[in-house]
Amino acid sequence: MSKKAQQASLSSVGFSFGKPYLAFSAKAWKILVIFMLGLLAWIGADRYLTPELAPVAAIAVVCLGFWASAVMPEYWTALAFFLVAMITQIAPPETVFSGFETSTFWLLFAGLVLGAAIKFTELDNQVARLLTRLPFQTYAGTLAGIVAGSVALAFLVPSSIGRIMILLPVISALAAQLGFGTQSNGRTGLLVAACFATFAPAFTILPANAPNMILVGMSEAQYGLEFSYFDYLLLHFPVLGLVKSGVIIGLTLLFFPDHMPERGDVTPQTPEPVSRAQALLIAILALCLILWLMDAWHGISPAWIGLAAALVCLWPSLKLTSPKCINQDLSYGALLFVAGIMGLGALIGHAGLGEALVAAASDWINLSPQTPVWNLSVLTGMSTLVAMATSLPGVPAVMTPMAGDLAQASGLTVTTVLMTQVLAFSNVFLPFQAPPLVVAIQAGNLRAGAVIRFCLALFAISLCLLVPLDFLWWALLGQI
Repeated sequence: MSKKAQQASLSSVGFSFGKPYLAFSAKAWKILVIFMLGLLAWIGADRYLTPELAPVAAIAVVCLGFWASAVMPEYWTALAFFLVAMITQIAPPETVFSGFETSTFWLLFAGLVLGAAIKFTELDNQVARLLTRLPFQTYAGTLAGIVAGSVALAFLVPSSIGRIMILLPVISALAAQLGFGTQSNGRTGLLVAACFATFAPAFTILPANAPNMILVGMSEAQYGLEFSYFDYLLLHFPVLGLVKSGVIIGLTLLFFPDHMPERGDVTPQTPEPVSRAQALLIAILALCLILWLMDAWHGISPAWIGLAAALVCLWPSLKLTSPKCINQDLSYGALLFVAGIMGLGALIGHAGLGEALVAAASDWINLSPQTPVWNLSVLTGMSTLVAMATSLPGVPAVMTPMAGDLAQASGLTVTTVLMTQVLAFSNVFLPFQAPPLVVAIQAGNLRAGAVIRFCLALFAISLCLLVPLDFLWWALLGQI
């Protein structure tokens, strides 16, 4: 290899060849800091947890650091995780590669195909033309309408990734129809508001997100508790659904301020006649929605319903997708990333890192029946730490088996202890904890930094304002 080629290769990972020679660039410093944090995680886990958890903690910190900082492409980090985990034999292959077996992975694949079909048939532009006929007079009003529609969709489609894949092409086309540029605050704001509104408030709707269903299923299996759709909705939706939707609108206006372009004030375009391909795709999507709504009756996972719809869309003679759809139109980087981050969560769960962190925290917390508010705050904090250390579905997986002991120590009911998990997994610290938000960043071509800042602000407001407000609502309902 020539000297110039060697320099180019090293430059790709952040080394600079100016003066002084091989000086660290900002990117290389970030990589160094991430590995140092991984080393600290190794030392901390070895000292305060168990030596067996040290490499798991280090791998988790390094992978999450690479994903959070975006110093390397997300798919590269995912592939590196697979390689390191298999070489070190830190977990069996079925754990490391479990992300490829999950319904989430295949629902994402199906969503990408459906999104490609929507774009290929120009159904997104058709719907956007219809939406532009609505009385959108202001940017704030448009945001409010999109947030309301996105929350309503959560009552219909029991898959956050599926909802996001439906919304992204439609909202993107609507932004273009209204006159917002590709990199404008307006377009970014509309997409971010739609994604967060159909994701975060949906944790208060029982079948709308995976952690909800995991919590309900484990509660029934371990404690014989059954939560009705209405009771769950009444307990959580007023604050974590309605109020949080208002917070999402406010934060969008703060982080992505804009105004309606002049083009949005002109006479809306008349929708073109629906083509044969568009009509067929509408029928497929409608059937998908119906089957998703009836999943409690037929028992088929939304992922396999989506995969069946994707197969129909890929049927060559129907011409619902491009002949090169599989090779060119799908983001395999997003698929690898989702498989990688879910594999990391499975590794953490397999090793017991989340349970060890909770057990370590239990040594210094003081639960007492005389301090119910403190107990609720501590339990919410513990679940939040588990969510940050593992993944959102990891919260019920780790905390539910401990709910009985925690209820006895705190004097709260088992139901109340279980419901504190919702306060945690509905409040996302970083997008990388939630595959649906990762999909939104990838498929929506959103700036990761902007979404991260939005996510952190929503996390802080939810923790400091909405959680105490929810405690008050629970008290009014007699839950505490």
